[in-house]
Amino acid sequence: MFRVLAAVVLLLALTRCAHATRTAREAPRGVPQVRVVTYNLNYGLAGDEDTLAAIAATDADLVFLEETSPDWERVIRPSLSRTWPHQAYLHAPAAGGMAVLSKRAFVVKEVLPNPRGWFAAMRVITQTPIGPVQALVVHLHPPVTDDGDWVRGYLSTSPRRRAELEAWLPSLEPGIPTLVAGDFNEGTSGEAARLLEARGLRTVLPEFHPAAKTWRWPVGPLLLSAQLDHVAYDAQLEPLDARVVPRGRSDHLPVVADFIRAARGALRPPMPSGSSLSVSVR
Repeated sequence: MFRVLAAVVLLLALTRCAHATRTAREAPRGVPQVRVVTYNLNYGLAGDEDTLAAIAATDADLVFLEETSPDWERVIRPSLSRTWPHQAYLHAPAAGGMAVLSKRAFVVKEVLPNPRGWFAAMRVITQTPIGPVQALVVHLHPPVTDDGDWVRGYLSTSPRRRAELEAWLPSLEPGIPTLVAGDFNEGTSGEAARLLEARGLRTVLPEFHPAAKTWRWPVGPLLLSAQLDHVAYDAQLEPLDARVVPRGRSDHLPVVADFIRAARGALRPPMPSGSSLSVSVR
C-alpha cells in the first residue's frame, strides 16, 4: 500500500493545471454530425446489464469497445444489433479483445499485431452521416511491468505505449477524416497523446473537460481515478462536444464525442495539457 500511495503522490505532484478551451455547441443547421464512443467494458463483466445500458444510452453512430470477449459478443449481438446492425469483433485472450459497432456499413481494413505490447489494434473505414471516417481502435499497454509491478509500471511504461502507436500510425490512409480511439492507459501528458498531437491528432475530451475521469479503482479506503480513455481526431474533423457518461459497472466509463467536418483552414484552440490522476476517500 505504501508503495502505491507514494507513486500516486509523485504523479499528482507532476500534474499540471488545464482549462477547457472549447464549449459544447450544436451543429449548424443542416450540417450533419457523427457521434462516437469508446468504452472499455471489462472482460470479467460479460453480460452485465448496467454496462449494456451504458452503451445503449450513448446512441452513437460508432461504438469502439475494448476488453470484449466471446461471452460479451453473445450478449451484445442480440441486445444491441437493432441499433448497431454492423458489428465486428477481434477476440483475444483475457483483456485483449475489441469490437466496433456501427449504425452504417464499415470495413475492417486490417488487424494490426502488437510488436511490443499485449494487445492488437484494429483499423476500420466506416460510412457515417458526414461521409467515410477512418478509425484506429487501440488498447495500449497497461501501466504495469511484465513481472507485474504496477508502481514501476506507472513510472516506466509510457515509452511502450508510444512505440505501439508508432508501429500502427503508418497504416492510416491520408485524406480520410481520422480517429484514434480506445483505452490509452495514460493521461494527456503521456507519450502516446503527445505523439498523436505531433502527428496532427489531438484527444478531444480535455478540450471540453480537462479534469474528467474515465477510470476509477479502489485501493483500500481510497479511490484512484484518471483520464485514460481517449478519442483523438485529426484536422479534418471539428468537435462539437465531448463528455463522460457516468454509467456502467466497468472500472472505465464511456467517452462520447460529437464531430462535424472541419472547414478548410479552420483554426484550433490551444490544446490543454496535464494529467488527471487523482486520489480521494471512498
